[in-house]
Amino acid sequence: MYTLARKLLFNLAPETSHELSIDLIGAAGRLGLNALLTKAPASLPVRVMGLDFPNPVGLAAGLDKNGDAIDGFAQLGFGFVEIGTVTPRPQPGNPKPRLFRLPAAEAIINRMGFNNHGVDHLLARVQAAKFKGVLGINIGKNFDTPVERAVDDYLLCLDKVYAHASYVTVNVSSPNTPGLRSLQFGDSLKQLLEALRQRQEDLAAKHGKRVPLAIKIAPDMTDEETIEVAGALVEAGMDAVIATNTTLSRNGVAGLPFADEAGGLSGAPVREQSTHIVKVLAAELAGRLPIIAVGGITAGQHAAEKIAAGASLVQIYSGFIYQGPALIRESVDAIAALPRKA
Repeated sequence: MYTLARKLLFNLAPETSHELSIDLIGAAGRLGLNALLTKAPASLPVRVMGLDFPNPVGLAAGLDKNGDAIDGFAQLGFGFVEIGTVTPRPQPGNPKPRLFRLPAAEAIINRMGFNNHGVDHLLARVQAAKFKGVLGINIGKNFDTPVERAVDDYLLCLDKVYAHASYVTVNVSSPNTPGLRSLQFGDSLKQLLEALRQRQEDLAAKHGKRVPLAIKIAPDMTDEETIEVAGALVEAGMDAVIATNTTLSRNGVAGLPFADEAGGLSGAPVREQSTHIVKVLAAELAGRLPIIAVGGITAGQHAAEKIAAGASLVQIYSGFIYQGPALIRESVDAIAALPRKA
């Protein structure tokens, strides 16, 4: 069924098909129909960040930026759903076209630029949803907020989403907001993490619950930079690291139509690069911080590879677009088949 739907959707412009898909998944979710369209994955419970997940395969941020289809995605069998990236104020994002398919490589290039309806709209959608499972909310800064004041945007979003999120992801790794990736390094990262950690403590006291903070990093770092970031996250008391965002590399797509378009590359070509980052993190962190792996999962075995590399959870996005809901169940099955760790 999904193969037919994909053929129809791929006849449309990428962003048009994306918006239509969100509308359809959201509408079917409100009617409770999505669970009837696909076989539910096996139960594979896991506890990470102090949260209980029915299975370790989640939806990555970016697909449902505004939280318009939370119930619909949950009904497809995801063990957790992450929405966003959301910014304090609504913003249109970069000029169109800004989303490109590279089917021969099972890849996508996007330069969306955090297009979203703002945090207040997202919270209204969260409150309207029936989903009671693990919900991550991914936060970012507005494009016109100077990098030196980025912390203000992150804290504002954290204040607003805290009571409604199971965990909050801090996106400092999108390549499509000028200057954003500079927040991953040195004093900029430490200052941001210190401010987030202090605000997390304040909000935990205010709301009577501690909501974990995860930091999403880029794949385009050297091993030394990755190790440095890992140390900063541990020192600041963060709760998880998400590896990785899209890449600026064009390895694996050179010569294909749209390969030269600006933006972040996701899908199959980023898999090895992302998994390498997971391995470097796992070796450095040695269990002190859980890793959520995302990047290039287009088959169940790829999800299993991420777990074997040291991740506790995985997320899918581009693979879902190319493979459909069956990828969720396939990924859970592949992870379940891994040898149990001693």
